[in-house]
Amino acid sequence: MQPIIRRLKIFVAVFLVVMILGTIGFVIIEKKTVVEAAYFVIVTMATVGYGDIHPATQTGRLFTILLIVIGVGTFLGVIGNFTELILAKRELESLKKKLNMVIGVFFSEVGLHLMALFARSDREIDTIRSDLLVSASWTDEKFKKAMNDLKKYDFSIEMDFIDLEVLKGFVCEKRDFLVRLLENPILLEHQSFTDLLRAVFHCMEELAYREDVKTIPESDKNHLANDIKRAYHLLIHEWLDYMQYLKTNYPFLFHLAMRTNPFDRTASIVVK
Repeated sequence: MQPIIRRLKIFVAVFLVVMILGTIGFVIIEKKTVVEAAYFVIVTMATVGYGDIHPATQTGRLFTILLIVIGVGTFLGVIGNFTELILAKRELESLKKKLNMVIGVFFSEVGLHLMALFARSDREIDTIRSDLLVSASWTDEKFKKAMNDLKKYDFSIEMDFIDLEVLKGFVCEKRDFLVRLLENPILLEHQSFTDLLRAVFHCMEELAYREDVKTIPESDKNHLANDIKRAYHLLIHEWLDYMQYLKTNYPFLFHLAMRTNPFDRTASIVVK
């Protein structure tokens, strides 16, 4: 969409320059008033051509030919790019809806469970819990503040509090699901979510290659901790962004998401 916007800005700038210069030219050449000259320039560039005002001099006619050659193409460029921009916005909105459907399925199948597992190994989670207890009263400003607070958080992982066998079993069980998500062309439009999938998939591969995760040395645990920390960090940021999207667009899905919030100790799927 950005290339379309840039082209539209260029065509609008050229259109305004041609219109101003054309108006000045007809004021000087044809001795018209500014309003008459501007009117003639616009109807000429727009190919309307009412004929009520027309050049009376040879120089004016030559100037009009130049205006038609440059101005008509510029005007059509403005209209064409503006139409393309509207269509691109509609297509982007449709793509965004499809993309967020995929993101929702990911969190239902994988993301929420992983966040719960990782959060249990995070000793400092209580320092940011308030930024994760999303409620119906949250505004866009509240979401923005929570995002900014999370940027300062370390997302530390205590490996002694993670059952690597349980984690390995879960992510390996979801291998085919993750592969299908990575193959989805829609995700190419969402770099941050693609990065999250790659981070989760990498954790799965690291664990899958180890036959017995119970006996790995401390150095290997530290290596895995970095991979888990990366996935944990991306998970929370993407989840919070998704929660904001649901609150704005799908209140009924947002209500369910609040009742399954892995960071809310009082959350219950049962409506009370």
